[in-house]
Amino acid sequence: MTRDRPTLRPDGGQPRNSESDTTTDSDDESAATDQLLVLPKSLRSELKEPMGPIETDADRLLETVDGSLIAVGDVVTYHILEAGRAPDVALVDERTKRSAIEDEIRETVAAETHLEAVNPPAEISADVIRALVEAIARDEPTTILVEGEEDLVALPAIVAAPEGASVVYGQPDEGMVHVQVTDDHRTEMRALLERFEGDTERFWSLLEGE
Repeated sequence: MTRDRPTLRPDGGQPRNSESDTTTDSDDESAATDQLLVLPKSLRSELKEPMGPIETDADRLLETVDGSLIAVGDVVTYHILEAGRAPDVALVDERTKRSAIEDEIRETVAAETHLEAVNPPAEISADVIRALVEAIARDEPTTILVEGEEDLVALPAIVAAPEGASVVYGQPDEGMVHVQVTDDHRTEMRALLERFEGDTERFWSLLEGE
């Protein structure tokens, strides 16, 4: 099945030029993670609404899965694995609600790491999009361990997933949201992602393999 382990933040190792040293730590971090999109405050409340039906039982949820399965989140991935299904793609960050996950969950979902990516909170990085595209293209189940947060990757996953695939992510304190991908879902997610701040042109180029 899919599992994981953390990625170290890349370090260019270049000394600063004191003559033009106007680079901030924030600039360094953005460059290191190759930032693409940033979630604007105006969208945060909108994204709290579930994008599909909520299920609390993984066995019942899996009965409605007909195609490939992308799981976003440690707890979601854990419950799907415990129900006997290895997600085709799983994205985990060893945290839940921004707190460290229990050892049992971490050991289950992160026993193996196939790909690693850096993705800061409230952002979508080029690093995680490359990993997502690669994972979807693989024939075997693949786990991506994200250093940072994986939550927002559910949005590009819905766009990139094949027709009829299932994208499942966690709704805090409620359960698992199940999105069965259709053209309408893709259109909705495209419109939503266009409202993010950042380099949307490059984002679509990476996601669509252009």
